[in-house]
Amino acid sequence: MFWTTRFGNGKSSGWMGSAVGGDNQIALVRIEGIITNSEEITEILSRSSDDDHIKAILLRIDSPGGAVVPSQEIYDAVKKIRLAGKKKVITSMGTVAASGGYYIAAASNYIMANPGTHTGSLGVIMEMANFEGLLQKVGVESVVIKSGANKDIGSPFRKMTKEEHLLFQTVLDDVHDQFIKAVSEGRSLTMEKVKPLADGRIFTGRQAQKLGLVDGIGNMEDAVAKTAQMAGIDGKPKVVETQKGISFFKMLQGRFLGPSAYFMPVRLNALLSF
Repeated sequence: MFWTTRFGNGKSSGWMGSAVGGDNQIALVRIEGIITNSEEITEILSRSSDDDHIKAILLRIDSPGGAVVPSQEIYDAVKKIRLAGKKKVITSMGTVAASGGYYIAAASNYIMANPGTHTGSLGVIMEMANFEGLLQKVGVESVVIKSGANKDIGSPFRKMTKEEHLLFQTVLDDVHDQFIKAVSEGRSLTMEKVKPLADGRIFTGRQAQKLGLVDGIGNMEDAVAKTAQMAGIDGKPKVVETQKGISFFKMLQGRFLGPSAYFMPVRLNALLSF
């Protein structure tokens, strides 16, 4: 068994890993839900890396993915710690650790998934709506004044041209290539081996292990034990975790809309997601 100590607001209370528990500490960093921002996670990773009382970092990922840039920024933060070589970063996958969630995991030293974890989904998606037909039915006409031919590319008020579709496809293909390269480097796999797996398909944890995308099969407790072993911790490790304060708006959002509910703008112009 392992036990955790939760600290208060990660920003206002400061980092308290050094204050309690001696040296055999593992920092537990949770990445949950849709990834829309990287600031809090990268700050916790940085503080965990600098804290001499923290011997290793355990990522607990339960996320279907999210925005490209935040996923890449967290990946870079994990990669930086890994390359520094002073501390190990281990990932424990929950119910789902797919797309951007897997992107982040790929940078860690070791990945452990449950046998039924949904992972993979190595790919990029861009979605835009077209309301032209609906607007015509209600008698609404869109008038656009623009400075260049592509300034309203992705507009929901008209059909996309073939040229515009090609422009978006080149952007998407470039980000997809970045994804493949990140997995290749993080998992020490050749690009040729990763490419066939990067068509968006989902794998179970057990399938992912056979493909080299996951190192071991086990639950959270197994991941803590593995982290302690890789960090050279003798005896029972102490798992420390920051807990960010919940704003009133977030509390209402969770109460009435559910934990995965988001308000999205009507116009999703060039929105890329993992």
